[in-house]
Amino acid sequence: MEIQLWREILMPYDVAVKELVHKFEHLMHEYRSRGMYSPIEQVCGRVKTISSILEKAQKKKISVDEIEDHLLDIAGVRIICQFVEDIEKVVELIRNRTDMEVVSEKDYINHMKDSGYRSYHIIVNYKVQMLTGEREVKVEIQVRTLAMNFWATIEHSLQYKYKKNIPDHIKEKLSNAAEAIIVLDNEMSSVRSEIMDAQNSLQIQSNLVSDILNTIQNLYRLANKREILKIQDEFYRIYELNDIEKLQRFGRELDIIAEGYRAQLLDPDI
Repeated sequence: MEIQLWREILMPYDVAVKELVHKFEHLMHEYRSRGMYSPIEQVCGRVKTISSILEKAQKKKISVDEIEDHLLDIAGVRIICQFVEDIEKVVELIRNRTDMEVVSEKDYINHMKDSGYRSYHIIVNYKVQMLTGEREVKVEIQVRTLAMNFWATIEHSLQYKYKKNIPDHIKEKLSNAAEAIIVLDNEMSSVRSEIMDAQNSLQIQSNLVSDILNTIQNLYRLANKREILKIQDEFYRIYELNDIEKLQRFGRELDIIAEGYRAQLLDPDI
């Protein structure tokens, strides 16, 4: 097959990966902008290289003409979670989406591979709009924790180095590390609620500070500079107290001040 034809074949997969990464990142930001805990921590994606596709096709004895029908991971999206409990939440989010169709699922979380690999795999059909019209491609979505991803990344590098023939003594170390990852994820789960509370508080404070600074910035066009400097100094004083309730009260009072100035601008008698 000509290189140019490969590029045409892989282009819809590239579009699918970029769109899905953007959509899952938007979902993550939407959770956080609403002051909610996001089950999605990170998102990334990739399209297999031509050499990787050919290598896998050769290994599975798939002809070049049948590659798109039989290789389900040409396009891949990886969603990283903080906790094991988040994985099921993300899987449920994917199942409920109307812009993709779940084709199959493989649970390597509860059914770990012999190597120690753990992850949740979902194959979806996803439609993209190309110049030539609508194309439906298959995308593999992997969902795993930060700890699982660390292990999988190391294992993948070793598989590449040893051409999938990792020496036994290294396999043993990987197996031990996989068991340690399970313990680590379980320990993190035991303090999940405390971690989530802390992160939610930080996110709420971050959103609140952003809103306050936005309002102060807008007031520069409405109020006199001396008053703005007083408001600014008061904000810094309250911020240094690290008291979320006082910061919220300041934000509400600032909103009332801002509304007052806007009302003055709209009053024709002033």
